[in-house]
Amino acid sequence: MNSQITSKVLMIKPVKFYYNAQTAVNNAYQKNLEENPELVEKKALDEFDALVNKMKSVEIEVDVIQDTSTPYTPDSIFPNNWFSSHKNNTLIIYPMFAENRRLERTKFLPNLKKLFLNETINIIDLTSFEKENKFLEGTGALVLDRINKIAYCSLSPRANEDVLDEFCKLTNYKSLKFHSAQNFNNISTPIYHTNVMMGVTENFVVVCLESISNLKERDALKNSILNSKKEIIDISLNQVLKFCGNVLELKNSHGKRYTLMSKSAFEGFTKEQIDVIKKSSEIIYSDISTIETYGGGSVRCMIAELF
Repeated sequence: MNSQITSKVLMIKPVKFYYNAQTAVNNAYQKNLEENPELVEKKALDEFDALVNKMKSVEIEVDVIQDTSTPYTPDSIFPNNWFSSHKNNTLIIYPMFAENRRLERTKFLPNLKKLFLNETINIIDLTSFEKENKFLEGTGALVLDRINKIAYCSLSPRANEDVLDEFCKLTNYKSLKFHSAQNFNNISTPIYHTNVMMGVTENFVVVCLESISNLKERDALKNSILNSKKEIIDISLNQVLKFCGNVLELKNSHGKRYTLMSKSAFEGFTKEQIDVIKKSSEIIYSDISTIETYGGGSVRCMIAELF
């Protein structure tokens, strides 16, 4: 039996966290406010520690790996983009768009392997697609319904259809592909990662249906969610900007469910939407505004589940 949620996660404590120009090429959610780099790093570390402490306080098991200054990996705080974990000790390693993000794999994979305590690990390596400039950035690009084995994917420069098809072939997932976009400066821009506009939990799915202009694709996505017997929390494009789509459900060591999100996301949801979430799980939210501003990602991006 597949499980949608886990009680054990990996997080990476960053060094020199700052705006990454290589990823800003197609992540429109990043902003460079050009504050003092030391101040940005300090604020990001405080935000990181506060989130980890909140998770540990409810008995979610958090393995924290400390980043190092060389090689420089400014986005190491978002490990969910370079690997995903699956049952039977399977790890999938993904092709990444930004060259300085590819360094994260070689840098942290040995630490990741150690968490499996000398058990045999099955590694599926998709990184050769980088030679063809084809990318699929982990559970940023893929939002997985692990119980029904559906890989939801908003195609973008960081989510290539060929790599998605290979992922599905190797994992026996079926894909549901679509195109989502958001206007920035009056230009329709592909949403760079699916997990910005969508999150799947055991009982509900947060999704921004209005970001999908193709009505056929929108209906297919909606029907897939309804067929999986999950309630839809339909968020607006404005709520996407507040990272309401970037949520993750985990459980603690006693099986109690928690939905994790940022303070920005929590304040962005309507009362009715919060009530739907609370029917299924308790909410943990934390202020990570520095990380969201400079990194262009939120709580879900910071947490790599371990199954």
